[in-house]
Amino acid sequence: MKDRHVGGDIMQKIYAATMINTGGRSGESHSPNHSFELNIEQPGSKVSGTNPEELFAAGYSACFNSALDYIKKSDGINGSSTVKVRVSLYNQSQNEIPDVVLGVEIKGVIEGISLDKAQALLNKAHETCPYSRAVKGNIEVSVEAVDQI
Repeated sequence: MKDRHVGGDIMQKIYAATMINTGGRSGESHSPNHSFELNIEQPGSKVSGTNPEELFAAGYSACFNSALDYIKKSDGINGSSTVKVRVSLYNQSQNEIPDVVLGVEIKGVIEGISLDKAQALLNKAHETCPYSRAVKGNIEVSVEAVDQI
């Protein structure tokens, strides 16, 4: 993908990642050069492997915490932060054919500040995090400041 034009503005691509999957939720995913390989299994499977929801949660938590670090730094906050993202599958179908949607819960701890201030910073991070922006309006996402994870 080349640079994108959005609303008349040119956005310069700064990074792209590629993964290849065979076998879907009971298969294997790898990077093009095979430097990163994962066994993919259904949630709840007894076979060793991860699943798309765990991978999405891992990526979202890292991206969100990076956005939070940026927000903290811009507000002069030095306390370290920890972010936990839970990705859940929900079946909203009332018949045999599943209609599965994702839901996301984000919990964050920021050392040395009040929960109210932490919540304000988490909300700002949610506005700027690329994952949050990508899913905005598509899935339900909750964001909560907590004392511990």
